[in-house]
Amino acid sequence: MAWFVLAAAGFFEIAMAFALKSAEGWTRLWPSVAGLGCALASVVLLTLAAKRIPVTTAYTVWTGIGAIGVSLVGIVGFGESPHPLRLLCIASVFAGIMGLHLLDGQV
Repeated sequence: MAWFVLAAAGFFEIAMAFALKSAEGWTRLWPSVAGLGCALASVVLLTLAAKRIPVTTAYTVWTGIGAIGVSLVGIVGFGESPHPLRLLCIASVFAGIMGLHLLDGQV
């Protein structure tokens, strides 16, 4: 269950990044409020997940989900470059996250 909570925290992190982008430097009220709400939800869920998952693993996975998610949404939704080297880097982050998940509690 802690891994699902951590995944939800990561998804709120992705939503926060795009809400704050839409806030245009805190000049738009509702995207700013949404960004802050998503940030709060993300950190609260990360804290809950860290009760059961080692904090170093939880934090790394949380930031990885955010980084991968924002990168992929940027490529698919905003026409950012899908250069093969970018995709390789994203895949490397994903491999690291999966490795941490598989090793949870074993080392």
